[in-house]
Order: sequence, then structure tokens, then C-alpha cells
Amino acid sequence: MLKKLVKLSVAVLLILVFTVPQVASAQDDDPVFYWISHGAPADPVWTYFLQGAEQWGEDTGYTVNTSFHSNDVPSHQEAFRAAIAAGATAIVSSTPDPGTLNEVIAEAQAEGIPVVLINTDDPPSGRDAYVGGDNVVIGARWAQYLVDNGFVESGDFVWLPVEVPGATYQVLETEGIASVFDPLGIEYEVTEATLDQAEIITRMSDYLLANQGEIDAIIGLGDLVTGSIARVFDQVGVALATSRWWAGATPQTPRRPCWMAT
Repeated sequence: MLKKLVKLSVAVLLILVFTVPQVASAQDDDPVFYWISHGAPADPVWTYFLQGAEQWGEDTGYTVNTSFHSNDVPSHQEAFRAAIAAGATAIVSSTPDPGTLNEVIAEAQAEGIPVVLINTDDPPSGRDAYVGGDNVVIGARWAQYLVDNGFVESGDFVWLPVEVPGATYQVLETEGIASVFDPLGIEYEVTEATLDQAEIITRMSDYLLANQGEIDAIIGLGDLVTGSIARVFDQVGVALATSRWWAGATPQTPRRPCWMAT
């Protein structure tokens, strides 16, 4: 999985070079690519994406400027405009919330700078391309797994902790989950855990302590929350009937379903 993430990040930059004609000649003397992440530098998934971007820079000899913005939309937009002002050859970016990059993507394209989105798509943004999974489909698969294997049924309740409610990945994943759960009468709730590791554990522990008797399953919508769940269970003193997880992409958060028996 880790190698796949690094390769995906490399592939994004290769796409810019080989599928967008103007990229190779936009900055003939010294091509400079910008890699802008809405994620936090402590998030393990983004660390691997970063490694891929840096590896591509080393392999090609091109300059790749990188930055993290911890879901700070104004900061993310400012980084975009700084890349445009600097004459970026191309921009690779994730999207913090739906629609938040529409304006800056248009500004980049007006200057002949192609933009590729990664990790989570936002087609109305006008981006030139997207590299990554379909988060609506992914969310539906998580939910369908729990249903197909008898872990949840009509009337059950599923907890959906996430770092940043309203972020694109949460909105799309929850849309997919809803497409499975809503027709079956399975209830669910999205709760905010934040991007701070200590705060994540505190908030999730408090929620679990207050609601453990009502929770039939958990789907972590992000890697920081999923990577914290074992410590949350330890802190609250709740035992997992089966230690399985889903919604991660690191050794600590492998992509497997997560459920809890009450």
C-alpha cells in the first residue's frame, strides 16, 4: 500500500509532463512544479504522497515545491496564488472543501498553468485532470461490506468520526455511505475529531464513552481518526469483538472494515 501511494504521487506529476503539451515548454529554462496539500504534515498518508512528489523531483531533476495547509482554506488559496505569481509550470493539489479552489484554478488556467487534483475530486472546479479514487464509491463499499456481512441492519447506528466535517473527502464518502444505509433505515452520525492527535483521542474517547451502548459499528472517514481508534478503545476500556479496520492507508490504518460489538 505504501509503495502504491508513492507511485500514485509520482504518476500525477508524470501525467502533467506527458499529457499536457504546454507543461514541457511552459518554463523551458527551469520548470517548477507546485504540490499543494490541504492535509496536515502529521497525517501519515500525506507523508507518503509527499515522498512520491519528492522522488519524482529527484528522478527528473525538476524542482517541486511542496506545502501543507491543514485544511486552512485561505492559506491553501494563498499558496495557489503564490505559485501562479511565481510562474509555476503546473500545480498538483488536493481540495479542502468542495468549490473552495474554483477561483484559483481558473486563475491558474488563465495563465496557462494546468492543474491536477489528487486524492479527492471536485469536477465543478474546472481542474484539468484528477488522479485518485472515487470517494463516493469507496464510502458505499465500506457501508455495503458491513451490511453484506451482517454487522449492521435496519435500526442500527454507525458512528462516522472524521477530522474535518465538510471537507471534500468526508462529504463524498458520506454520500456513498448514505446511498447504502438510508434505504435500509440504518442511522449514522458524523462527528468532528480535528487534526490534532491529542484532541482526536480526547474527543473520540468522550463520544465513545457517552454513546458506546448505542454504537453498532464505526467507519473512520480519515486516517488520523482511524489510526487513533485503538488508543481510544484502550482509553475508554472497551474491547473490540473483532479487530478490523477500514478507511486508512498506512500500516497503522490498513484498508479493512472496522466494527464494534456492544
